[in-house]
Amino acid sequence: MNFLFSDVIAAESGASGQSDPWSSIIMLVVFGLIFYFMLIRPQSKRAKEHKGMVEALQKGDEVTTNGGVLGKITKVGDSFVTLKVADNVEINIQKHAVSSALPKGTIKSI
Repeated sequence: MNFLFSDVIAAESGASGQSDPWSSIIMLVVFGLIFYFMLIRPQSKRAKEHKGMVEALQKGDEVTTNGGVLGKITKVGDSFVTLKVADNVEINIQKHAVSSALPKGTIKSI
C-alpha cells in the first residue's frame, strides 16, 4: 500500500508549475459562447416566434393547445380566446396556452 502513496507524492511535486491564466479565461469564454449559441439563442428565438403567433391569432384560425385540444377560434379577447371544439361546445383558454396554428381545413380532414 505504501507504494501507491509515493507515486501520488511524486506526481504532485512534479506538477507544481502554474498554468497560464489566459487559458482559463479563454476556456470560460468558449464555454460561455457554446452555452449562448446552443441554449439561450434558440430558446429566445422560439419565444419570439410564439409571441408573434399568439399576437396574430384571429377569429376562424384552427389551433392546438398545450394540452392537445384542437379547435377553431370563435372569439379573441385581450388575454383569452374562445375555441369551438365540437358542435355547441366552446371553451375559453388563455392565449399563451395556444401551442400552434394549423392550416385551414385541418379539422375537417380529421
